Amino acid sequence: MFARSLQKDQHERRFTIVQNGRYWEVLEELDRLVVRRTVYDDWHRVERAKRVFAQEVHSLCQAGWVES
Repeated sequence: MFARSLQKDQHERRFTIVQNGRYWEVLEELDRLVVRRTVYDDWHRVERAKRVFAQEVHSLCQAGWVES
């Protein structure tokens, strides 16, 4: 549903949202370590999380991170 991966120097940031049945898992990782993991059953919260991830990806790209 949503998956973006960015790299800068030796670091990697990953943002993913996956649907598991009636739930969505929102996951943010830094260098393969989970920074944030949330499970939602409300689509509106998933939409908001997706917008936040998209904004974060945009900001990171502006700061020199590159999509991988």
